[in-house]
Formats: sequence, structure tokens, C-alpha cells
Amino acid sequence: MKETISFQLNGKKTEILVDTTETLLWVLRNQLGLTGTKYGCGKGYCGSCTVLIDNEAVRSCTLPVGDIIGKKVVTIEGLAVNGKLHPVQKAFVEHDALQCGYCTPGMIMNATGLLLKNPSPTTEQIVEGMEDNLCRCGAHMRIIEAVHTAAKEIKGGK
Repeated sequence: MKETISFQLNGKKTEILVDTTETLLWVLRNQLGLTGTKYGCGKGYCGSCTVLIDNEAVRSCTLPVGDIIGKKVVTIEGLAVNGKLHPVQKAFVEHDALQCGYCTPGMIMNATGLLLKNPSPTTEQIVEGMEDNLCRCGAHMRIIEAVHTAAKEIKGGK
């Protein structure tokens, strides 16, 4: 059964008529046209579908859209502000922390969530925080370097 739900999406109040059991991933992609959030495994393991919900990195492929009522959702499309890349996005570009790019949106969203919780992570904390986001291309070392760079920029240093 469809229901009108309301939540904040990328800084804007959003109301949409949906089946509340449908996953957030498919609502974002198919109904809201936000295709930066990727479908990977469909079971919440790979991290390609990661978004932020109330500043927490969450897998959208297993989350019923009904669970986001009244919450703040940020997708990869919502990180840049007025055309200016978010520090994590910028660091991923600077460190060439991607190859095929498929996992990149989920990696960036997960790294952003990590830095919101811990603005000064050690290398070990970054590795642990990012280990559940899978990259088949092997850009892991550059991803770790990018997260370190983003943490420094967010704290005001370069």
C-alpha cells in the first residue's frame, strides 16, 4: 500500500507517495532520479549503496523507505554545495582514489560518515571504518590517503 512520506533529502524537504516497504535505494534511483547511489550486492555487504541518514552511513539497499520518515538523508548528489566539492570528494579526486568509479559514491559517503563520527581518525581507524565498502579495482591505499587528506581539510588544515 502506498503512503505519502516526508523527509529531508539533500537539504530539501521532500514528500513522496511510495510503498513504504520498497527500499530507499530504489526509491532514490527510480522515483527521485538520484542514480549516484549504486546497486551492488543488494544485501548490504558491498557498500555501493551507502547514503547518510542523520549523519550516519547506512546501506540503502536493505532499508525500507518507510524507515526514513522525518529523517535527513544525504546522497552523493547532496555532498557538493553550490558546485564546490565536499572535502571528501575533493580528496578522492586529488588522490585518484578510484578506478572504475562504481564503488566511489558509496566509499565517499562511508568516509564522510566516518569523519563525522571521528574527525581525526588514525590509519587503523580508517581501514576499519572503510573495510566493509568493497572495491574490486584495488584503490584501497589511495582511498586511505584521501580520507586522511579530507580529515585535515575538514579540520581547517591542508
